Amino acid sequence: MKKKLLVLGMVLLTLLQPLAIAADELVDLTKKMYPNDNVQAYNRPKSSLVIDANTGDVLWKDNIDEVRDPASMSKLMTLYLLFESMKQGKVSKDAVVTATASDQAISKIYEISNNNIVAGVDYTVPELITMTVVPSSNVATIMLANLMSNNNPDAFIDRMNEKAKELGMTNTTWNNPSGAAISTFQGLYNSYNYPNEMANQTTARDLAILVYHFIKEYPDILNYTNQAKVTVKEGTPYEETFDTYNYSLPGAKYALKGVDGLKTGSSPRGAFNYIATIKRGNQRLISVVMGVGDWSDQQGEYYRHPFGNALIEKAFSDYRYKKLLDKGVQTIDGKTYTLSEPFYATVKKGEESPKLVVKDGKLVAENEMVTLSSKISDELPVTEGAVSQEEGAAVPQTKKKFSLPLDRLVILIPVGIIGVILYLEKEKRKKWVEDAQKRYKK
Repeated sequence: MKKKLLVLGMVLLTLLQPLAIAADELVDLTKKMYPNDNVQAYNRPKSSLVIDANTGDVLWKDNIDEVRDPASMSKLMTLYLLFESMKQGKVSKDAVVTATASDQAISKIYEISNNNIVAGVDYTVPELITMTVVPSSNVATIMLANLMSNNNPDAFIDRMNEKAKELGMTNTTWNNPSGAAISTFQGLYNSYNYPNEMANQTTARDLAILVYHFIKEYPDILNYTNQAKVTVKEGTPYEETFDTYNYSLPGAKYALKGVDGLKTGSSPRGAFNYIATIKRGNQRLISVVMGVGDWSDQQGEYYRHPFGNALIEKAFSDYRYKKLLDKGVQTIDGKTYTLSEPFYATVKKGEESPKLVVKDGKLVAENEMVTLSSKISDELPVTEGAVSQEEGAAVPQTKKKFSLPLDRLVILIPVGIIGVILYLEKEKRKKWVEDAQKRYKK
């Protein structure tokens, strides 16, 4: 029996070794970057992921498909739908939401509130966005959700889940718009089709998919997430100033070069979570850490940033976003193609540039990297043959034919006639001289 248990133990250790290596590497990286922070292995993220935000290529992953509670990072889906609604013209950025008595009451619920809302006061859409992303206001999130759904919670949550499927978030279920279970709103916000006690469920991979699309399609969100301190309704009786929970932003405790967003979240079930976006030069990364620390230790809101920052620095150290071909006519595998824009790819530093191939009219870098989702592609459509940039039409590869404009032809005709006459006169004179010479010899 003991022998069987020993064999079983060895098998389990073999299966778990890849995860242990990844976890140990993350802890070691973090301790090296923050030697004075008492980094503990038991606080490490349960899931972690870094991707290239330009290509969707995965640069680091550890347990990225474990389903977890994202807590307030759920607000990113509500904001994505808001920006989509603004693009579609369904919601105006200049819209004003007048706070109701219910909104004010929600803002007074201690367990889920971190800002004031006053009934009868007008709040602009940008103010509500700011309060949603920086202090992570649950009531501001609900006000935006109600604006988009005409106060129909179930219709809005339906839309959240439909969008998740559309984006390829295959392990995500939304049960509320803000990350706070609907039951915590004490009857002031209700759903009849979704379990009011349930937290939202998603994964590090799915959150990275959401953020990838958010930044690609609506980069203006970063103008709301890139400041460590913000003020709303400045100069009014309702003015409030908020400090960010994103301590990797410039000016915050764990400031890191290039960080300009995006969202944090925490809950008893989900522990401490963090999504960062970082840009250096033309290279942008997205880093996701989930399940840092334990809810009983509120210092977890600080523990998450060293782990996330260490992964970010590792990714920048290991990879670069490199231009492989310029815009215009290029030769690939002996064939001529026209690129409408320069072609970039994620490249591991210290390795040769990947082979470029054209498949089904699309240029691909064979860099052996895994892309985050089948719905994300870093391929570039190309046109076979040389293309006129002005006309946008293919130029056939044939020999040039000689041709003259009509105005030049009109000028050349008289000149040609005069030339013929002169030639004939010359020949005539030559004949006369020859005849004269013959008569003289006689």
